[in-house]
Amino acid sequence: MAGLIIRPRSRILHGHDWVYSTEVLKSWGNPKDGDVIPLKDGRDHLLGTAIFNSKSQIIARRFSRQRQDLDADFFLRRITQAVRYRERRGVDPRVARIVWSESDGMPGVIVDRYGDHLVLQTLTLAMDMRRDLIVAALREVLNPASIVERNDAPIRIAEGMEPRVGMLHGEEPAPFVIHVGGLEFEVDLMRGQKTGFYLDQIGSYAAVAAHAKGRRVLDCFSNQGAFALSCAKAGATSVQAVEISADACEQIRKNAARNNLAVDVVAENVFDFLKAADSSNAQPRYDLIILDPPSFTKSKGKLDDAMRGYKEIHLRALKLLAPDGLLATFCCSHHVRREHFLDMINEAAVDAKRTLRQLGTFSQTADHPIITTLPETEYLKGFLLELAPGR
Repeated sequence: MAGLIIRPRSRILHGHDWVYSTEVLKSWGNPKDGDVIPLKDGRDHLLGTAIFNSKSQIIARRFSRQRQDLDADFFLRRITQAVRYRERRGVDPRVARIVWSESDGMPGVIVDRYGDHLVLQTLTLAMDMRRDLIVAALREVLNPASIVERNDAPIRIAEGMEPRVGMLHGEEPAPFVIHVGGLEFEVDLMRGQKTGFYLDQIGSYAAVAAHAKGRRVLDCFSNQGAFALSCAKAGATSVQAVEISADACEQIRKNAARNNLAVDVVAENVFDFLKAADSSNAQPRYDLIILDPPSFTKSKGKLDDAMRGYKEIHLRALKLLAPDGLLATFCCSHHVRREHFLDMINEAAVDAKRTLRQLGTFSQTADHPIITTLPETEYLKGFLLELAPGR
C-alpha cells in the first residue's frame, strides 16, 4: 500500500485537509495518481485518508480522518448526509447546491439541483475516476430525471483532466424555468454559466432588493440579472443592468419580459461603463449600486493585480452614488480575505473622498457550507455600505 508522511507544522496538522508537495516528508509504495492513500505524521500516527494526484498543486486532499475507501457505500452515505444537512438548514431542496466539495467531505465533487435535474462536476482526478459510483448514489438518494455533466471548468486541466460535457443519466433537458425569490428564470444546464445559475447568491438577491424601493439602481456584472430583476420587483424607480456578455444580456431581457419587469440592459464592459460615467460632465447618479464581479484572480500570484481591479471599480462606483446612496459589493475569490476586501474598499473611499457606514455583511448561502479550518471554503464575502451624509 502507498502513502505519504507529512512534515511537522504542515497545515493538515492544524485542521486543514490539503497537502502541498512541499509538505511531504516522504512517500512509500509509489502512489499513483487517483489513488486513495493514508496520510501519516513522522511518528507513524494516522492523519486520515486522502486522494492523491502528483499533477496537482495540492498533491493530497484528505476526505476522512479514519481509514476509508471510496466505495459505493461511502458516496451513498456522504450524499445522504449532505442532503440532510441542507434539510436541517431550511434550504430549498429543489434549487440548491446538494454537494459542495470539501465542505461535504467529497473533495472536487459538486452537485447542483434544479428541480428534477442534477448537474455534476468532478474536479479532482480520484473523484472523476469514480464518477459512476457517484452517479449511482445520486440516483438512489435523489431519483433525478437527468444528471448533466458540466466538467468544463479550467481547474480540470490543472488536475491533468480534459474538459467534458454531456449526459450521465436520462435525456438532455431543454432550457426550463426555475423559481427564485418569487421570480422566474430560464436556465440552460448544458450551455449556461457554470452549472446554470449562481446559487450561492440566492440569499443576497432578496437582502439587497429589500433596500431598492424608490431607488435608482445600477447592477454591474449583472450576469443573468438576478439582482436587477429582484430590485425591479421590489419597487426600484429604475434599474440598469451592465453585462459584457451578449448572450447574458439577451437572457436578462427575456427574464425581465417573463416577469413583466422593466430593466435597461447595457451590453458593455463594466470598467469602460464606469469610467465613461465617471468622466461625464453630466454624471448619472444612482441610489443603489451593486458590484458582483467574477473572480479577478485564480491564484495568489495575481492577487495584487486583482486588488487594483477591485479598487478601480469601487472608486468609480462611489463617485456615482447619490447622497445617502448604498453600495452592495461582493468578492467571490477565496484568495481575497474579508478583511483585505474591506481594506481595499476603504482605500477606494479615501481616494473618492467619501465616508462609508457599514450596514450589513453578506456571505454564501447555507447550501455552500463553510468549514472553519478550511478558509478556502469561505470564498464569497460582501458588504452593504451607505454614504455618510455631510462628509
